Parts: sequence; C-alpha cells; structure tokens
Amino acid sequence: MKQLIRSLCVAAALLGTPAMAVNPDEVLDDPALETRARDISAQLRCVVCRGENIDESNAAIARDLRLLVRERLQEGDSNTQVVDFVVERYGEYVLMKPNTSGANLVLWAAGPALFLAALVAGGLYLRRRSNAKDGAGALNADEEARLQELLKD
Repeated sequence: MKQLIRSLCVAAALLGTPAMAVNPDEVLDDPALETRARDISAQLRCVVCRGENIDESNAAIARDLRLLVRERLQEGDSNTQVVDFVVERYGEYVLMKPNTSGANLVLWAAGPALFLAALVAGGLYLRRRSNAKDGAGALNADEEARLQELLKD
C-alpha cells in the first residue's frame, strides 16, 4: 500500500512539472555544461512561441537555438558570450528579460509615465467639473418657452 501511495505521489509530481522540450539527443555528456546550457536556455525566448523559453518550446527554431547554445558552450564560450552571440544574431527580442538601458529605457518608462499623465488629466477634468457654475446649462426664458411649445405638440 505504501509503495502504491509513493508511486502516485511521484506520478503527480511529474505531471505537475512543466514539460521540457529538450530531446535526449541534445543533452550534453558533461553535466556541468548541461547545467550551464539549461541556465542560458531559461533566459532565451522562443521567437515563435513568444511566452516560452527555448527549453519549453517544441518549435524547430527553439531546437536550433538549444543546439547553438550547447555548441557554443562546447567551444569554450562563457555564458555571457553565448547570450551576446544569440542576441547579436536574433536581436534583443530573444531575451526573456530585456535590458533596461538605452532605447529600452524609453519603453520601460513609457507605461508608468502614461499612467501618471492619465491620472493628472483625470484629476484636472474632475476639478474643472466641480468648479463649473451650476447654472451653466440652464435655459433662458425664450428657450424655456420654445421647449414648452415643442413638448405640447
């Protein structure tokens, strides 16, 4: 009975983990290099799947990127050199967490800046509305008479 419970717990744990798309033929023999490859792959976005890193994606381009990362590691590149090579080749979009420098700083700051601008504009609108004269929309005597005449018809 205990063996059955353990088996069910192991099966539940395996089913609850995200599926990795790394094929057995891609895995490096050196465990240290494979660990480094997995760390780098977690930082790189699949250009087809967008929301998945290259280890989670089954797309052909993700496989090519996984093989490229492992190839560069076997050639002796550092993690930074591998990431820089991939970014140079595919652009900064391939990073799961883009840099917050240069032109990207504008993109990072645009959201909060627009939110603050909307808050200020909304506050100014509400302030003007509350300061408006109460009778600004009232009808004069001629308009009131014309309205009553139209409503009688």
